[in-house]
Amino acid sequence: MRHQRGEGKIGCIISLLVFGTLAAAGYKAIPVYYGNSELVDACDFIASGAARKPVETLEREIKDKARELGVLEVLTDKNAIRVSKTGYGETGNCTITLRYKRVIDFYGTYKWTVVTDKRITKPIFENIG
Repeated sequence: MRHQRGEGKIGCIISLLVFGTLAAAGYKAIPVYYGNSELVDACDFIASGAARKPVETLEREIKDKARELGVLEVLTDKNAIRVSKTGYGETGNCTITLRYKRVIDFYGTYKWTVVTDKRITKPIFENIG
């Protein structure tokens, strides 16, 4: 019976180390992925309501949302956002292209680059009358 007393301690310590490492990595990575996802969703919403707004206003709205979410790479890279509108009325489209990279630094031991390359196209619906 004496030799069984400490049998599970090594496995418990290793499990705690693995879970701690995963939690620390998640602490760094989850906000980056969440910010990217929320920015893409916001661009989808902005493109849906682009009927009477000029391109400059749409770009400003995207940058404001990026600032709010902490996606600073959109603000520093002038080629990160491309907004275009084509056509008029029900034949038009609004296209928002997001292209930027974000680096996640895992406590100086490893760097992971997350690339966002999304193209969102929505039809422009304008109420006339």
